[in-house]
Amino acid sequence: MSDLQRAFAKAKLSSYPAAMPPPASFNEADKEEETDTFDTESAELHHDDDSSSASSASSASSTGTIIPSQNQKLFARPQGSPNKRTMDQIPWTTYFERELFLESTTDTSTITYHVYLTSPVGSAPLFIMHHGAGSSGLSFAALTAEIRKRLPSAGILSLDARGHGSTKITPEQDVLDLSLETLNSDLLSVIDKTKTQMGWKTMPPLVLIGHSLGGAVVTDVAKSGKLGNAVLGYAVLDVVEGSAIDALQSMQTYLSTRPAGFPSLESGIEWHIRSRTIRNSMSARTSVPALLRHDPDVRSSRSWTWRTDLAATQPFWEGWFIGLSKKFLEARGGKLLLLAGTDRLDKELTIGQMQGKYALQVFPEAGHFIHEDLPEKTAMIIVDFYKRNDRSALVLPPKVSDMLRAGKKV
Repeated sequence: MSDLQRAFAKAKLSSYPAAMPPPASFNEADKEEETDTFDTESAELHHDDDSSSASSASSASSTGTIIPSQNQKLFARPQGSPNKRTMDQIPWTTYFERELFLESTTDTSTITYHVYLTSPVGSAPLFIMHHGAGSSGLSFAALTAEIRKRLPSAGILSLDARGHGSTKITPEQDVLDLSLETLNSDLLSVIDKTKTQMGWKTMPPLVLIGHSLGGAVVTDVAKSGKLGNAVLGYAVLDVVEGSAIDALQSMQTYLSTRPAGFPSLESGIEWHIRSRTIRNSMSARTSVPALLRHDPDVRSSRSWTWRTDLAATQPFWEGWFIGLSKKFLEARGGKLLLLAGTDRLDKELTIGQMQGKYALQVFPEAGHFIHEDLPEKTAMIIVDFYKRNDRSALVLPPKVSDMLRAGKKV
């Protein structure tokens, strides 16, 4: 027993009233034999659902065992459903200025594209977002807020692809065409119709951003050159040709283990968070509601079902990604690749990265939905990418003819 401990024990003993018997003498050997009798089953560690960490840690230290009295219930489990309010839906109006319904008619059908839009101000850029298979335009909602914190005048256009979100086709098709060629045409049509409906005289500077399937679509559009010099650059989120095609082999297995439906919208949001499909609860509460629809005719306990039948899109899977790496490296404009792990790089992209043909950023702490898991970090990289490719910021040296005309020596 150290001198400091002895001094503490003496001071403690002298503080007790005479009427109260002093506690048993302090024995250091007894202390070393003490063990915590804390009932771990009756305690609950709370952690923030917004954390991207897989687990939380806590530590405690004491000089003795604390045994609460029965009437105090210091470590009793809270009654009711904890954090129920955190599963409430966050409306799209929190992030976007307006929604547009853009109609396009062919000989056989009419498609009404649903788009979320915040218009650019002045000469600011327009970030065009294309989501992945089974997702929706609200997948980019949290990222939108973070981009506009850094570029308040920037515009955001995020669409629902056909067969997703609130985009509708009439009459409904038995076999949905989700080929890369069709999705390419859809994106170009949405951009053109948005320009017309908003009355823009010229197309603002464009930055194309696509996640997973969306990455294949924006790359295909950039490679086509149909948007001309308006495209400053394009960013692809967590998809490369090699790993994407390899992952298709296990896609059906994943779909078979995913719940077919949910008893409520809140339980659907909660599943995405607990399964760590989306690791940011704020983003999940915004994006997940657009993935589900309520069917009152379903008499089971799972009346909230998926809007998009991903299994039915299997005939198009390989067509989405074959040739993606080559197109990504060859298309004109700045190039940015964001990945959740370097293991996703295939040979062609590895060589291209070593040659400095594109910018690469890896977020190992994120899942597949990088932009939802880490919207702030993703926004920082994308805004920096835009600034590096912003032609209006370039300061060109004066022309020789102009210098001579001004009487300056060359």
